Amino acid sequence: MPDTKSQPIRRIAIVGFGEAGGIFGCDLARQGIEVCVFDILFNSKRHRPRMLSKARACGVRAADKLKDCVSEADLAISAVTASSALDVAKDAGRILQSGQIFLDINSVSPETKRKAAKHVESGSARKRGALFVEAAVMGAVPAQRLKVPMLLGGAHASRTAERLQSIGMNATALSDEVGIASAVKMCRSVMMKGLEALAVECLFAARRFGAEGKVLESLAATYPGLGWKDRLPDYLISRVAEHGLRRAVEMREVAETLRSIGVKPEMATATGHTQESLVRRMAQQGVNFDPKTAFAWRTLADSLIRERGRRSIRRAKESLSADRE
Repeated sequence: MPDTKSQPIRRIAIVGFGEAGGIFGCDLARQGIEVCVFDILFNSKRHRPRMLSKARACGVRAADKLKDCVSEADLAISAVTASSALDVAKDAGRILQSGQIFLDINSVSPETKRKAAKHVESGSARKRGALFVEAAVMGAVPAQRLKVPMLLGGAHASRTAERLQSIGMNATALSDEVGIASAVKMCRSVMMKGLEALAVECLFAARRFGAEGKVLESLAATYPGLGWKDRLPDYLISRVAEHGLRRAVEMREVAETLRSIGVKPEMATATGHTQESLVRRMAQQGVNFDPKTAFAWRTLADSLIRERGRRSIRRAKESLSADRE
């Protein structure tokens, strides 16, 4: 195996050009690093123009095929949805060669990470596999960007942490075993995404009663310094409104992680349901999340309440008309 410890990272491939992939791509390209990105939306007639415009704005090269994106990269970062993570590892494993690093930052279970590692490290019948490193992203990427803390795991975690630090990333080697870092992430998600779901249920109910002011006042008094009377409620609920479907998939990974060690995932399961339910309700009622507009949880709650009221009125009128007939 070549000693890559002191070799600078000059070419980076990012698979998945969503929120995290987009931020990493932009920030790394600004350093003069050659960044190539691939996303399945590049091959969508509906989404391709927007995605290509985003790539141009970031100063990264867009690839239409996974192979064109990762084949020449020193480092390939997988930043896709939890449901796609294993498939990307399988496909990349057939392309990547010895010495290339595959950094899996996806929020998936330890078992999924271990399966991904096998695919990446086994390579194809013609060549040796690449170096698999798992990463658990331990914070919100939009808030901290490249400086978001990441815990690394796997046999190559220590070397990779040093190389990532050299390009401004906040990476720390946690274990030489794949799965430990992801276990930290999965357990943390029970609390973090659960708090988001609790905020939706608590504050939407309080809003209907007209009691949210006193509820927030009480929360602020009980947990001072968290920002319950400031921006925390907007932040927590905005994350569900924007990413609830993705978070629901992640919580299913959390549930599987807990089941694997004999812990019944009651809260994790409920959290996933609540995350998904809000986004489904928004879609059904024509309420859209606009990332370019300042988010206000009260506005979202009122929009859903008004739409539910209008639907109730329509159903009542339809029922009355049917009775008359």
